[in-house]
Amino acid sequence: GDGSRLASATFDKTVRVWDAASGKDLQKLEGHTDRVYGVAFSGDGSRLASASWDKTVRIWDAASGKQIQKLEGHTHGVTGVAFSGDGSRVASASEDKTVRIWDAASGKELQKLEGHTRDVTAVAFSGDGSKLASASDDKRS
Repeated sequence: GDGSRLASATFDKTVRVWDAASGKDLQKLEGHTDRVYGVAFSGDGSRLASASWDKTVRIWDAASGKQIQKLEGHTHGVTGVAFSGDGSRVASASEDKTVRIWDAASGKELQKLEGHTRDVTAVAFSGDGSKLASASDDKRS
């Protein structure tokens, strides 16, 4: 995106979108049933992904605030989320010790990455989308 908006995760089960210059609250995205722990915009700013303690990732249309996808599969809270550079995939980190990769358009789970021995707290794609980094309480990466 152009950096004109920012998003925040909240413990009131919503995602807030703000005007980065003025600080004005632009949108309140509702749908999660528990605390929201992470948010990420797609590279072009058209979509927003949110990670929640309700064990889901949700993908939202950033302009309208409408939920596009609900990604289900994690067995514990989801703590982090990231879009690939081209926006085709979403990665999620969870307290179920896994990282999952999803097709952003269909919501289908593409891969479940296992190997961490404790909660996974964050994920990030490399710029070209060929690599995925994850952070965990187990101090591995």
